[in-house]
Amino acid sequence: MKAVITGATKGIGRAIAIKLWKNGFDLALVARNVHELEKLREELFLEGRTVLIYAVDCGVKEEVQKFLNAAEKEFDFIDVLVNNVGAFLPGSMLDEDDEAFENQQRINVNAGYYISKFYGKKMRSEKRGHIFNICSVASIAPVKNGGSYSVTKAAMLSLNHVLRQELAPHNVKVTAFLPGSTKTASWEGTTIPNEKFVQPEDIAETLFTILNLSKGVNVDEVLITPLDF
Repeated sequence: MKAVITGATKGIGRAIAIKLWKNGFDLALVARNVHELEKLREELFLEGRTVLIYAVDCGVKEEVQKFLNAAEKEFDFIDVLVNNVGAFLPGSMLDEDDEAFENQQRINVNAGYYISKFYGKKMRSEKRGHIFNICSVASIAPVKNGGSYSVTKAAMLSLNHVLRQELAPHNVKVTAFLPGSTKTASWEGTTIPNEKFVQPEDIAETLFTILNLSKGVNVDEVLITPLDF
């Protein structure tokens, strides 16, 4: 079994990578920082298994396409795609620079669009596979001081719905995760107790459970939030 994970070196992406690795998956990991990718690969190393790493700025279309071309030669078909890469730039939508929205649009939506089309076509031909899109509670209700982020995450959820509609007749599954406040690097320095957050490992465990459901079942959306934040 093979999986591609974007935003793989931190938080949710890292937890999913470790979970899938421990359960026999070969991995292609995508992130911007090559040193963090190398460190994660070293942690996961096991002779006879494959961990490919790709240093990619997912906000740059040309870099995404270069990664896809390279991965096709090295990995070809994959069983699981996790679109996890994302950017959150806080601020008032009315007062921010246009670039704040445009940057989030490129990373939060465009990258998932390009990568999902590429692997979605392969999955459609093979009539198997599973795409997971890590969206956000902001996909269904705007978060305060995060207007542009909320717009792009809503678009990502819409992308998820379209992918599911087009791929379901070909036995390809598509699932959206809508996490609430999750203990990732974006919360570094907070005084809020750790137990108040969703943990990245909670999402990884849930994703793996979904992967092991019966062939005819699709989990459309997973809304996972802190109990009492």
